[in-house]
Amino acid sequence: MPGKAAKVVVTERQQKFLEEFSRSRSEAKAISQRATIILLAFDKKSNEEISIALRLERKQVGLWRRRWQQAWESLTRLECAEPRRLGEAIRETLRDAPRSGRPGTFTAVQITLILALACEPPSQSDRPITHWTPRELRDEILKRKIVDSISVSRVGHFLREAALQPHRRKMWLNTTEKDPEVFEQAVDEVCKTYLNAPILGQQGMHTISCDEMTGVQALERAAADKPLRPEQIAREEFEYIRHGTTTLIGSFDVVSGEMCDSSIGPTRTEVDFVAHIQHTVAADPTGEWVFIVDTLNTHWSAGLVEWIAQECEPDRPLGKKRQSGCAQKPSHASRIPFRSGPPHPVRVFAEA
Repeated sequence: MPGKAAKVVVTERQQKFLEEFSRSRSEAKAISQRATIILLAFDKKSNEEISIALRLERKQVGLWRRRWQQAWESLTRLECAEPRRLGEAIRETLRDAPRSGRPGTFTAVQITLILALACEPPSQSDRPITHWTPRELRDEILKRKIVDSISVSRVGHFLREAALQPHRRKMWLNTTEKDPEVFEQAVDEVCKTYLNAPILGQQGMHTISCDEMTGVQALERAAADKPLRPEQIAREEFEYIRHGTTTLIGSFDVVSGEMCDSSIGPTRTEVDFVAHIQHTVAADPTGEWVFIVDTLNTHWSAGLVEWIAQECEPDRPLGKKRQSGCAQKPSHASRIPFRSGPPHPVRVFAEA
């Protein structure tokens, strides 16, 4: 007579991951199938019903119910302590248990040296690349004689096991503002501008994110592309002819998600930026415009202040550049209140 089926308990977050694995087309079939077993068991289905639905033996269904029951307490503790690791922990629970086999080919010291190498910049090994690939790593491992022989796939396996991704890069940016209160005020101002954009947009205000893409290369392929053919993808000539560089200045409407204006030219000078702002505002000269820009010096320029003054307060004295007033230099500080302050229909805020 068959024994009693293991009781399956699932938290709300665990259920979310199990449903994701069950539906996924990128997960291994075994993982998806076992996630479905747990979900059906949680839905009070018997082993026999599950085995019929998934065309499995009852013994398999019972095995994975017991496996989940045994792992559930540790999974729940992990969910409370380190929720970000829960998905991978559930995936590991649904994998096959380690099998006995021959001893590992590589020692712990060798594996550690391989992973340490992956954390070094390739330039340290005199390699003309910016990112390690498993093949480049394999070549350097053999060159340094860390091991006598190793495959590219085994190197990739070690990287995955250690959660190392040397082929990827993320960027970060540190503010140059030294005063934390000033920095916090600038961040708060810009964030509020973004958050209020949809509401103010209904009142006719345009909220624009504006920036330059510098050094865009104008390239021409040395030969025409070869078209797609049966059993052959389209091919593109690798060699190119460079026709110099150009600068693209774009104005992005943060409410509609559209590029509302762009300017292309060889430089990104003060004159170029002011001309771009003028051209953008000309699309609705009677409307209100708020531009969000970075702290590039051309975005703080006296020329921009002078144009805003000419459009908004033609009778206001600005002083003289390098001497006094809101057009003075080099501090830029006197320009900020005028450039970003109401009641101007054209205002410019700088990101921190």
